[in-house]
Amino acid sequence: MICSGRNALTGENVTVRFGDTIETVEPAPAGEAVYLAPGWIDVQVNGFAGVDYNSPTTPHEEIARSIEVLHSTGVTRFYPTVITGGPDDMLGALRNLCHARSSLAEGAIMDGFHVEGPHISPEDGPRGAHPKHWVRPPDVEEFLRWQDAAEGHIRIVTLSPEWPEAPRYIESLVERGIVISIGHTKATATQIGDAVAAGATMSTHLGNGAHSMMPRHPNYIWDQLAEDRLSAGFIGDGIHLPPSFLKAAIRAKQVERAFLVTDASTPAACPPGRYRLGEQEVDLTADQRVVLAGQDRLAGSALKMHNGVANLMRLAGLTLSDAVRLSTINPAVYGNVPGRTQGLAPGERADLVEFRLDPETSAIEILKTWVGGRRVYG
Repeated sequence: MICSGRNALTGENVTVRFGDTIETVEPAPAGEAVYLAPGWIDVQVNGFAGVDYNSPTTPHEEIARSIEVLHSTGVTRFYPTVITGGPDDMLGALRNLCHARSSLAEGAIMDGFHVEGPHISPEDGPRGAHPKHWVRPPDVEEFLRWQDAAEGHIRIVTLSPEWPEAPRYIESLVERGIVISIGHTKATATQIGDAVAAGATMSTHLGNGAHSMMPRHPNYIWDQLAEDRLSAGFIGDGIHLPPSFLKAAIRAKQVERAFLVTDASTPAACPPGRYRLGEQEVDLTADQRVVLAGQDRLAGSALKMHNGVANLMRLAGLTLSDAVRLSTINPAVYGNVPGRTQGLAPGERADLVEFRLDPETSAIEILKTWVGGRRVYG
């Protein structure tokens, strides 16, 4: 296969030849005003297109349908994310996703799984929309049951370091190749430092999953921003974080240590209405907020990745190159996505997206998407 366009990471016009991996990237004359980029990677997706990834009984055909919609947004790899729930439900959800991954033609896009909770803060505010009655301390034996159900495909675990068991738990999981991310926490600076010393390397949707009111300083957001050994994901929907925080936080982390996530929930890419996320009901409002049913508490987002890339330019003032980096290379590096850390380069997996960019609004229109060299959209 051959495609040509402007490399969104470098600005150069290129022709890319590829099979299941990229074979060559060569200079090309200027042509049609389209961009080429590595396909988006989203390491935090709770559900999409009306499909709940947290239900043990979600039909595989529905998961396949949601993947088709993800392809239309330029996503080429993602981590279905299982949040805090009952032990049997979490095991069942992981087992169901794993079976879908192995049985669906589109399943390769699910490069791994992210478990967000249940070892988070039980306190209102940091707990977010996670059900309080299922919050529990870190337990390595429980993780081993998850990983058995997932057939070894769990890549990220989000937890709060405030639990006394956290340092040993982190060390044990890191020894097994798991990325540990700090999130939904009220941890002290000492607890965050201990977690990093034990091997934590990431912050989950930093700036969210927090108290609405907290000390000006010190606090657990500043502590994570200042820790250079932690990368950080940010929800770039313009709802979860105000532009001023998004811009300042990315500057603090620098482009090299920040990445975009959607934290998409079941209603993403759907009309307003009521949907399910695990054992809970959520509402998608007319202004695209996902909230617990009948409440104002955010429960994930309705963000699509291509809109998130545009928002990084529009709200945080990033260049196209940096916005694409935060949506491709960085999540691959920090989320442990193999074959995707070098951009448009020979030997990388042929996960590609072709798009147009509106220079006035930064809006992105996805034209074509390839996964492993196979055209899946456009």
